[in-house]
Amino acid sequence: MLEELRQRRADSVVTAADARWDQARQAFNLTADQVPEAVAYPVDADEVVAVVEQAKRDGLRIAPQRTGHAAGALDDLAGAVLLRTDAMQGVDVDPDARRVRVNAGAQWGDVTAKTSPAGLTPLLGSAPTVGVVGYSLGGGASFLGRKHGLATNSVTAIELVTAEGRALRVDADNEPDLFWALRGGGGGLGVVTALEFSAFDEPEIYAGAAFFPIERAAEVLHAWRGITDSAPDELTTLARLLRVPDVPGPPEPMRGRAFAVVEVVYLGDEAAGAELIAPVLDLGPELQTLAIVEPAALGALHMDPPEPVPASTDHVLASELPASAIDDVLEVAGPGTDCMLVSVELRQTGGALGRPAANAGALARLPGSFYMFAVGALMDPALAPTIGEQLEQATGCLKPYEAGRYFNFSDWPETGSAFFEPEALSRLRTIKAKWDPDGLFQSPHPVGVA
Repeated sequence: MLEELRQRRADSVVTAADARWDQARQAFNLTADQVPEAVAYPVDADEVVAVVEQAKRDGLRIAPQRTGHAAGALDDLAGAVLLRTDAMQGVDVDPDARRVRVNAGAQWGDVTAKTSPAGLTPLLGSAPTVGVVGYSLGGGASFLGRKHGLATNSVTAIELVTAEGRALRVDADNEPDLFWALRGGGGGLGVVTALEFSAFDEPEIYAGAAFFPIERAAEVLHAWRGITDSAPDELTTLARLLRVPDVPGPPEPMRGRAFAVVEVVYLGDEAAGAELIAPVLDLGPELQTLAIVEPAALGALHMDPPEPVPASTDHVLASELPASAIDDVLEVAGPGTDCMLVSVELRQTGGALGRPAANAGALARLPGSFYMFAVGALMDPALAPTIGEQLEQATGCLKPYEAGRYFNFSDWPETGSAFFEPEALSRLRTIKAKWDPDGLFQSPHPVGVA
């Protein structure tokens, strides 16, 4: 299997017979047990072409992947090659054009290490270990999104290898239908080998978090909710109930404790930002980290785990967040409950995220004005039923206001109709049928499924 690739470069293919098999097939969420026929590690677009051609000769499908954050949403990988883009590294920044080009293996930490010194801010993910390509193809709801929209619509060009084994560069003028589908359609149309996207000049960024003991959650969450009523697009805030596990890694003042946390990103100066969030700061947080920061610091704000972990998640996009919904959340996940979820997050979206972008791709906007994202740790697999029930209880608090689903937050297979309007979904299916008629490429939430 894929023997011709092995002959070209010995370490380009890993199978179950190899010592590094388990490491090669591991996803970021350790609950995803990926069992492909083989794992391929191309180093450039030419080797991707070779994988595509060899897989077709061997009768195998191809599932492209970098970090595997959405691995739980992939169907059975039997009969498929897991194509890992880890080795395809490289980030180039053009400060004058405010343009960034990344190879498929780049993560957001790689990008901000080069854009921050250039004074540029991309629409980055919430952790430096998130892969740029997967995040961008699925939408990309950044801390800067209320001002600048979804990251996928900042993409200006995409390089990919098609099912025919052709290496293409697509943009608004070259194969515009394919370019439209790739931006927000989630993949499944080829193997993306590189992306080009716009970055933004934000002279000052005021960001950080305010931590309160979880016993104060009611006053904190309601104060935060009041801020959102008049928040400008330059301000993104979220509130969450955070239970820090008592394990090595977290800072000692937080380890093993529970907090009500408000996180803030304001694209402007400190004085204006502090005034906007004064109702929260006036409550007197136990700890706060708010300051003018470099763009690269935004990757650490949300404190996502830097290494793969076993977790179960769920989410809901909401059209509104009334005070009664916050009370409902506190009743199932607040102080005094038996909630075991590590984080129950409420984030304001809206702004440019909610407005259809000009010349947008398949995902023109993110429905709703808020979302909840909840996560439970599964260090003990026996906890899965309890965690699942608590996720359902938490997200159920916003179900009366549900506005849709978000591709990048869905950790199990869902059909395209969960994410796209009928007209967009029909167009995506037509483009899929043209560019991948035999279903060579396997991706999360395939648009070809009714």
